[in-house]
Amino acid sequence: MKTRMRFSLLAVLFALTGMTTMVQADDIGKPVTPPRYQETLYPPWSHGANNPALEKGLEFTVPEVDDLPDFHGSINDPQLVIFVGGNYYFAMAPLVHAFEAEHPRIRGRIYYETLPPGILEKQMRAGNTITVGNMTWTVAPDVYAAGLGKVKHLIESGMLLAPAVPYVTNDLTIMVPKGNPAGIRSVADLGKPGVRVVMPNPKWEGIASRAMSTLRKAGGPALEKTVYVSKVKSGQTVLTHIHHRQSPLFLMQGLADAGITWKSEAIFQEQIGHPISNVDIAARNNTTAIYASAVVKNAPHPRWAKAWVEFLRSPTALKVFQRYGFKPYEGKH
Repeated sequence: MKTRMRFSLLAVLFALTGMTTMVQADDIGKPVTPPRYQETLYPPWSHGANNPALEKGLEFTVPEVDDLPDFHGSINDPQLVIFVGGNYYFAMAPLVHAFEAEHPRIRGRIYYETLPPGILEKQMRAGNTITVGNMTWTVAPDVYAAGLGKVKHLIESGMLLAPAVPYVTNDLTIMVPKGNPAGIRSVADLGKPGVRVVMPNPKWEGIASRAMSTLRKAGGPALEKTVYVSKVKSGQTVLTHIHHRQSPLFLMQGLADAGITWKSEAIFQEQIGHPISNVDIAARNNTTAIYASAVVKNAPHPRWAKAWVEFLRSPTALKVFQRYGFKPYEGKH
């Protein structure tokens, strides 16, 4: 009798265990929305198409993990090396392609970097050597391109050769996520409590001084202090290392509501289908930049350097720039 009762109890326990297992299996099997890795949000947004090197060997790029989106081409005996401020990185590939079409001998022999002008200057002062992650390399530039004031400064300091050659202009805008969920309407809105802002870092990004000027025009020193001091301390303003990559990325990731960038950068993001839009800045508050280039002192390839500097003012080059909202420089050269 006791034996039968013991078996009955065991049977009940096994049954209950089975039911529990079934419930758990059913719970695990319910449809859920799996986490999605949005690879297309991360640089390089060109997916390798902007690499001018002809012999690429093994292609190994993992967005957000192993990628170098602002370094283009091969450092194996290049014949033209260009250091250019990163705010028109997207225009460089078609510019290089057009230049190579005019000068077939140099095809596949161009290397260029699209970093903030201050970072490029630091690289030049460090013996033209740079380290990214675990990789270190040295490459001597032939041409340096940035804002006109920066180029003139480096000519005066002896790093570049005169003249500084201007070619296009650009204006600022407020970059926002598509749909503008925070309802940003003007520069003054960037100072509102709760509005999360991503802004260029004045330590090495030339655009920062122009963004600060725009803030002062729109709301006086108080607005500049709110955005660049008070909100930095509170965490409502994030300062970038490289705004032309980080600003759109932070906006697409939902980490920020708005940020001041160049108009051309916002136009490019919209052109490639990213969920980005922009809010115009009133002309009275906006700041216009003049872009210029110059040959680097002791450039390894002075002939090609001069050819590139001249090319940037050509109708062919200006047509490329105009795709992204740049305007030809019309001042005195």
